Amino acid sequence: MTLSFAVRGEYIQLDQLLKATGMTGTGGEAHAAVEAGRVTVDGKVESRKRAKLRPGATVCFGGETVVLVASE
Repeated sequence: MTLSFAVRGEYIQLDQLLKATGMTGTGGEAHAAVEAGRVTVDGKVESRKRAKLRPGATVCFGGETVVLVASE
């Protein structure tokens, strides 16, 4: 499933995005998923829990895909 997420401001941190989209239930779950190498950003495994993601980025985790778009 693919969904769009509007980024308010310049960026959102990866762990915050995973929580905000419901892909993980807690920050701890988000950190564990990133540490385990189960999250990709733009097709590459992302190892930084607090990576700054900007509009245009695509995040995949747990069979779901989120495309970041600029907030209007």
